[in-house]
Amino acid sequence: MSLGLLTLHLSVPGCMSLKEKRSRLKPLLARLHREFNISVSEIDHQDSWQNAVVACAMITSDTAQTQRSLQGVVTWVETHWPDLEVADERIEIL
Repeated sequence: MSLGLLTLHLSVPGCMSLKEKRSRLKPLLARLHREFNISVSEIDHQDSWQNAVVACAMITSDTAQTQRSLQGVVTWVETHWPDLEVADERIEIL
C-alpha cells in the first residue's frame, strides 16, 4: 500500500479579498476531488489574499502509480487552471 501526499504552493494573482480567493479556490478543490478521486484541502495561508497551500492525498496499491497520479494532478492544475500559478510542489510517498 502506498500513501501519496502532494503539497501545492499556489499564487492567486490579482486577488483582492479572502472572499475572492475562496471563490477561485473552491471550484478547483471540488474539481480535483471529482477528477482524480483524491482528498483535497487548503492547509495554509488561509488569511493571505494571494497565496494558498493545497494538500492532496491518495492511497494506492502501487508506489509508481501514486507518483504518476500526483504528478498528473500538478500537470492538470497548470494546464486547466491558468488563473492560478503553481509556485512550488512537493510529492511525498509514505
